[in-house]
Amino acid sequence: MRSLLLTLSAAALLAGCASSGASEPPPLNPLSRYSLQTEPGLDRIALAVHEDGLSQTQIAALRELAARYAGAGVGRIQVQGPSGDDPAASRQTWAVRSALEAVGVPARNIEVTGYDAPDPRAPVLAGFETVRAAIPNCAAERRDMGSRFSNESSPGLGCAITANMAAQIADPRDILAARAVSPADSGRAAVVFDNYRKGQATSAPQETLIQGGISRAVD
Repeated sequence: MRSLLLTLSAAALLAGCASSGASEPPPLNPLSRYSLQTEPGLDRIALAVHEDGLSQTQIAALRELAARYAGAGVGRIQVQGPSGDDPAASRQTWAVRSALEAVGVPARNIEVTGYDAPDPRAPVLAGFETVRAAIPNCAAERRDMGSRFSNESSPGLGCAITANMAAQIADPRDILAARAVSPADSGRAAVVFDNYRKGQATSAPQETLIQGGISRAVD
């Protein structure tokens, strides 16, 4: 019994030592340590309320807002009117929605709500959430270029690559998910397979380049 207790005590001590010194395993490679991330943002404009409706400057601002929404918008465009019973503010709120639809924003992507304003004639707000690529601060990363006795990568390796990719990516929404794939042209595929079975050329006929055709087209 005494030897059994000694054996169990030794095993417990060894297990305690092993657990106290345990740590999370290091990343397999620099791509596991650094990866593209996004951070939220907000693009919103305020439109003053006019008795005679939207001004040309406000319509131009809404057109620019719709263009930015098409390029970097997430979710819906929120049109927020001031709370209260001001008729001009109510007309302006719905005029903003109509103006956004007129410049190409689908109606299902526009949401009209109210907000608690200090004045019933407060500006109408229109905006949407955005995402932008988060660029890591590689200058703040620890760099240990001293001698090492392992094959693990040095801290900071891979940060500059990730930062460059984040700074150059055209649409940060691609980081969140892949873009929807357009449906295949089944009609064209059927033609290609039919020509293949007949032993004919499967490629589409190409236009023959006529000498001087480009210059005549420019003229």
